[in-house]
Amino acid sequence: MRELLTFVAQSLVDHPDQVVVRETEGPEAVILELSVAEEDMGKVIGKQGRIAKAIRTVVSAATAKNSKPVFVEIHKPEDDEAQN
Repeated sequence: MRELLTFVAQSLVDHPDQVVVRETEGPEAVILELSVAEEDMGKVIGKQGRIAKAIRTVVSAATAKNSKPVFVEIHKPEDDEAQN
């Protein structure tokens, strides 16, 4: 799923080299954390979150047969720096 999310995000943004996807697997779910360049945040989220919702729908559909649900979180680059 990480590859799918990376491909979709890189297709949408102007700076595909700055797309970072982290995968965290917990006991009950898998979390995919997507980080893009600050100027690309609007392209990934879209008007009223439509693009973000579509990305989450595609990932959910691709993982429907998995036993664990997959959640997509979108972070700003400075959110990642604050965590490190």
